Amino acid sequence: MFGEFLETLAIYICGMIYGGVKSSSPGIDLEFNKENKRYIVSIKSGPNWGNSRQTAKMIDDFNRAARIIRSNNKETTVIAINGCCYGKDDKPDKGSYYKLCGQRFWEFISGDEEMYTKIIIPLSYKTKEKNDNFYAEYAKLINSFTAEFIQDFCDKGIINWNKLLKFNSGKADSNKS
Repeated sequence: MFGEFLETLAIYICGMIYGGVKSSSPGIDLEFNKENKRYIVSIKSGPNWGNSRQTAKMIDDFNRAARIIRSNNKETTVIAINGCCYGKDDKPDKGSYYKLCGQRFWEFISGDEEMYTKIIIPLSYKTKEKNDNFYAEYAKLINSFTAEFIQDFCDKGIINWNKLLKFNSGKADSNKS
């Protein structure tokens, strides 16, 4: 959910600054024009998001999207970007695409060198909201498991180890006692 929130935030920010839109091309999250170039962006949470097969799939998605864009206008310069919402990569040129992480990514889609620090405030509110919900649900689950364990495997508050062992390791018909 956090990655989806960051992707939505990135598309929104780029939309406000450069008219960026959610792409309809498979595997491409964001498309926009900047400096007479068409940028296609695959947004990931961080720099270590996938293995070599997943990276190859992303490159295939970039190539397919670029072909479609160029079929409408052969003169269009299409640049593929793997945008990472956090992290660092000091060698952004990957040959067939660029990998922009953290500050570089947020500056690229917003034109604001400090955007990566400005998004912390909305992120902290969203994180607190998610954490509060998570801990409330987690406490309910722990309480439910504890009550069920006490009911099924305790006698007057004392663990009945034989009953627990039979349940965990006994034959199916011996679990009834």
